[in-house]
Parts: sequence; C-alpha cells; structure tokens
Amino acid sequence: MDNTTLIYVLGKENTEIGTVRETFFFNQMRRVHQITSSPVSDFLVDGEYTFEVGGKKKKQKQIQSVDQGYVVKDDIETGYGNIIPLWQFGLTY
Repeated sequence: MDNTTLIYVLGKENTEIGTVRETFFFNQMRRVHQITSSPVSDFLVDGEYTFEVGGKKKKQKQIQSVDQGYVVKDDIETGYGNIIPLWQFGLTY
C-alpha cells in the first residue's frame, strides 16, 4: 500500500504513525527513484543513499556506519547536516 489516506481508512484507530511516515516517504520517492529495503535502515534509494524515517526524536544510531545515510524526521521545520524534514519530500512529487 502506498497511500496514506487508505491506511487511515482501513486501519482507523489502529493506524501507526511510523507506517504512515514510511508510506509517505516511499510514495514520494518511488516516482523518480529506485527504492529497496536497506539492510541497516528503512530504505535504500538508487542503491546508494540510505534513509531512516522517524519522528523528531529519531536518532542516527541505525545509519552511523553508512557513508550516504540520512535521517528523515517528521514534526520538524528545518533540516541540518544529514537530517531532512519529512515534509520536504512532498515537494518532489
């Protein structure tokens, strides 16, 4: 499933926000990039970039051993270093 609206419709009160975040990221990136699962994190994009998706308290522990690793955080307005706000991926569609 790659539609966050359907997740809320089908899951109702059992919808997990982590699933919604990852679904949104996947949905936005899949149009122009090859997305696969990463052995160390949530997603591997174009076989080169590793992305870990989470809330604003998400740490970099899972990607610390990766050269091209990025943390995508929900509930933040601006990024810094290798941290990118989740909302910015909505602009890639």
